[in-house]
Amino acid sequence: MPDPVSSPVGIGREFMEYTKYRYLGRSDQENGLPQPPLDLPAAPGIPIVALPKPAELSIPSVDLRMAIERRHSVRSYGKKPLSLEELSFLLWCTQGVRHVHGSVATFRTVPSAGARHAFETYLLINDVEDLAPGLYRYLALSHNLQRVSADPTLHIDIAHACLDQDFIMRCGVVFLWTAVPYRMTWRYGERGYRDLHLDAGHVCQNLYLAAEAVGCGVCAIAAFDDDAMASLLGIDGTSQFLIYLATAGKTGKEG
Repeated sequence: MPDPVSSPVGIGREFMEYTKYRYLGRSDQENGLPQPPLDLPAAPGIPIVALPKPAELSIPSVDLRMAIERRHSVRSYGKKPLSLEELSFLLWCTQGVRHVHGSVATFRTVPSAGARHAFETYLLINDVEDLAPGLYRYLALSHNLQRVSADPTLHIDIAHACLDQDFIMRCGVVFLWTAVPYRMTWRYGERGYRDLHLDAGHVCQNLYLAAEAVGCGVCAIAAFDDDAMASLLGIDGTSQFLIYLATAGKTGKEG
């Protein structure tokens, strides 16, 4: 196998070539290794923030065709905060757990290769009612939040790490999706990294469409300094890394 760094065809093309099935060996699942946990546990000793439960949400209906036709990236937001109910709805639509199959799999509101669901959702809260600004993690299995950081300058640092995209500081909330790759590669080997990027698209598109129901606009962001963002999120950048993020905020239109 050629050195991907020095290869004239480029790392991207080498990745696509050597994640073809003919190059893959037996996966850890096939070798009988235990599967990784379905999610990361809540940090001990830190309070849990209860979200309104999905079955109790009162969100206006929106026509699917209209939501698709109106979908576009929005980088300018109004001053009205999101409600906690609206945030709960957006989290449910993007990573909500509909059913837990023992310790084997979760079935969620978005598709994932093999129901592996390798993502963790972090939230940079700028302006959400009843939530102090800061960094939170979504505990998908219980549909709750846990605060990770109360750093008052974190929104500035994240905007800078995203190549100075300043609208990050002016939205209501930033969704940050990290991947825990072993949840995927345990079953699919190195090809699982392809699936992670496909899953990121599924999640973010749901955010775009769901936002139409709560008068929000969304802008997906793929330009960021990987190492800087890993440091800001408190992850190692290898066994867990940022794969995608998106801003969301009120636009002044409802439903």
